[in-house]
Amino acid sequence: MTIPSSAGFFPASSCLPCTPEEEKEIILELIKASDANLKEGDVFYLISSRWWRSWREYVRLDEYDGLSSSSEQPEGYIPHRPGEIDNMVLILNVMNRDGGISDIQRNLLEGTDYDLVPEEVWKKLLEWYNGGPEIPRKLISDGLNGKNFVVEVYPLCLCLVDGRDNSQRGIRISRKATVGKLYEIVCSVLKLDLSKVIIWDYYNKNKGSMIIKLDETLDEVALHMDQEILLEIKPDELWPSSSEIVSTGNELALVPIEPSRTSVAIAGGRALSNGHAAGFGSYLLQGNSYSSSLSDIENVESISSNGGKVDGIGLTGLHNLGNTCFMNSAIQCLVHTPPLVEFFLQDYSEEINEQNPLGMQGELAIAFGELLRKLWRSGRSSVAPREFKGKLARFAPQFSGYNQHDSQELLAFLLDGLHEDLNRVKSKPYIEAKDANGHPDGEFADECWGNHKARNDSVIVDICQGQYKSTLVCPICNKVSVTFDPFMYLSLPLPSTITRQMTITVFSSDGSALPMPYTVTVSKNGRCKDLIQALSTACCLRSSESLLVAEVHDHRIYRYMENMLESLSTIKDEDHIVAYRLPSNHREIPQIQIFHRSVEKCSTQFRYNSHQELLGAPLVMCLTENYNSGADVHAAVRAALTPLLRSKTQCLHHQAKSSKDNDYRPSLDGVTLTDNSAVSNGSDTSPTAMEIDSISNGFSTFQLVLTNDSGVNGLTIDDDKDFLVEGKSIKVYLDWSHREHDLYDSSYLDHLPGVYNSGNQKTGQEAVSLFSCMDAFLKEEPLGPDDMWYCPTCKEHRQATKKLDLWRLPEILVVHLKRFSYSRYMKNKLDTFVNFPVHNLDLNKYLKHKPCTTESYVYELYAISNHYGGLGGGHYSAYAKLIGEDSWYHFDDSHVSPVNEDSIKTSAAYVLFYQRSK
Repeated sequence: MTIPSSAGFFPASSCLPCTPEEEKEIILELIKASDANLKEGDVFYLISSRWWRSWREYVRLDEYDGLSSSSEQPEGYIPHRPGEIDNMVLILNVMNRDGGISDIQRNLLEGTDYDLVPEEVWKKLLEWYNGGPEIPRKLISDGLNGKNFVVEVYPLCLCLVDGRDNSQRGIRISRKATVGKLYEIVCSVLKLDLSKVIIWDYYNKNKGSMIIKLDETLDEVALHMDQEILLEIKPDELWPSSSEIVSTGNELALVPIEPSRTSVAIAGGRALSNGHAAGFGSYLLQGNSYSSSLSDIENVESISSNGGKVDGIGLTGLHNLGNTCFMNSAIQCLVHTPPLVEFFLQDYSEEINEQNPLGMQGELAIAFGELLRKLWRSGRSSVAPREFKGKLARFAPQFSGYNQHDSQELLAFLLDGLHEDLNRVKSKPYIEAKDANGHPDGEFADECWGNHKARNDSVIVDICQGQYKSTLVCPICNKVSVTFDPFMYLSLPLPSTITRQMTITVFSSDGSALPMPYTVTVSKNGRCKDLIQALSTACCLRSSESLLVAEVHDHRIYRYMENMLESLSTIKDEDHIVAYRLPSNHREIPQIQIFHRSVEKCSTQFRYNSHQELLGAPLVMCLTENYNSGADVHAAVRAALTPLLRSKTQCLHHQAKSSKDNDYRPSLDGVTLTDNSAVSNGSDTSPTAMEIDSISNGFSTFQLVLTNDSGVNGLTIDDDKDFLVEGKSIKVYLDWSHREHDLYDSSYLDHLPGVYNSGNQKTGQEAVSLFSCMDAFLKEEPLGPDDMWYCPTCKEHRQATKKLDLWRLPEILVVHLKRFSYSRYMKNKLDTFVNFPVHNLDLNKYLKHKPCTTESYVYELYAISNHYGGLGGGHYSAYAKLIGEDSWYHFDDSHVSPVNEDSIKTSAAYVLFYQRSK
């Protein structure tokens, strides 16, 4: 069935498909052509990673890098041609008046939820596979030099507030557009005179600074996603009706904004240090640089040298500026680091290095210092880190936009950036790196540290940097290379189990049992056949049966997992996987797929529209080999519903409850049947319909109606008439009214558990200690084939063995737990619980070099950056101990609450912050 274009899809193409090899070659050539001539304004399209991954498997493209491909596949692997492109998983369930997409979901991750393909690639894939909807985005320049290009997946969304009547209008515009472009759009669409218009920063409904520098970009004036801006004009101007202003290049469009839409203020412009302007005609011009004196900021409390806290400060939250919880978590850990707090609350202007070519002219350090001071003022409930976010986006384009990012990656950039901005070395001497070549370790380590300090000397080096010894041994000539290198943090691997628990819901095809979830243990690197074998044992599968495994998405069968060699790593923890117990010869006999719809949610004219809202989990069963009439189809459907049938007592109880909840219950009960329909990414083909007359004795007598493509007026197929099913699969759409809910318990079809069921108990072997992570980090191991070492004796690259040893430990020790793993087609997170010490972390035994002093290397935990959930929908928060106290607090964006010390050790711990005991 052709899907109407008003739904955001495209009609079927008459183009004959190419072979997989031809498709691969065509797409690779298009990608090469696009990469060779990238320029600002080029259009890229979002495409579902799930579909893109299936296409890559189909054409045997090993890893998409725009150039390389590989034909290596497991023996016997037979790829399947993917169905229509399904981008509906990326968008919100909101359409604009023209049928186009209003918005895409927030929190989408590139490579996990979506991929980006050039315009010509999208057009070619659409020609071959149909589907949609299309989601175009433009290429913009980013970074200081303007030579770095990124695709603006999330254009800036602003909420324009009418200063007279407080009506709201939505504006969607590129964050690289200028303020002048913003004025041009507003004045052009609303028919206003530019000289009579002024736009204000209206963050959190507070009138701030005027946005008046027309040549600045919206990024530079620190406007962020869902930022509120205030428009003021002369009183005699007239406003049009509520609308949303959309800027797409040079085109302007006016589309409706939902009346119920609420504005969420999560970002905004630059704050003035000398107060707000009063009156429409006052223009407060703001400089482009910070004041060199930092001692004139008001209301900044000081921290005493012994670390004592001034009452009422240190408990300030940070507003989320649009998926910036990763940044907030990292910042809270740093602003509760005692030496950093003491440093930035003093006048550190003399420490700023504006000449360092590796730094950011001191701007990042000053922005961080001002933010820290705001967080340590008393009387504040929360702070919006808008200025800091703007500086971060300017100097680190990888953190620009509104995608979720990694808090550890931000920490690494921030610590390095602060160091370079505060580097006391104005002119770095050239020092050649060299090997120990037999020199005593102690002497050579001190020499290397001195060389490092000659080029790098800052408060960050003083408190955060240590030194480790690296030993490489050539496997051929036994050449030993010893170097001593600095480190800012320790990235520790997590020793994890090689097995994985997966929860699968099993349905019986003959109606002999209720749906039942089974949790099985399989190898993390296993294949589909391993899952089916474990599941067959768990559910006591009979010899006459076999399991058909499927992935259910949006109440539809997204795909069947019939390739026994498919890797289980393609299944995410949040996916919903089901298995149907079918006859062993189910591939040779027709199958029936039953989907469930709600009668109350569909109107009469869409009664037979298979694309209306679905509910519950689909069912699959088989017809008998000798079926010959519609009655056989009826019997199969009745059998599928048998386990859900309520007892007479249950029916009466449910009817009584339903009567109280809703007096009106429609009597029309329906089932829609489609013929010869293959599963294709959850899409449906031409529907046929059938109706059920009244339900009696718990079962229904079905009357089948075979309809035409439009879903109306068709041939009635009675129970006693012959009914021929062409093909291997037919679809039945069962409409659930209140009456069906009285007779059948549909709760067994709702709320399928994900593959990882959070209710499962963690096994003891999944908990590891921080010391075992340290042992894994320091153990000797061979280098990877892609990271070989050039042996100066052999004059060749060798896969040497490498051994790390801790030589010098810093005052502040940052420990990164490597929870994220990367495989061929997906990124995964390890939820292993790491048992880390809160008090008395003794690292003396790990220190290779014992200094002559009596200094002890025992550490106390004072902050944790936490990551909850998976890669696609994760969230960051922080635990931090207040300076000078033993009290712990939970910093969850703008919300701050006390927490017991016993509660801070969780499997969400991602980055640990320790301070050496005095």
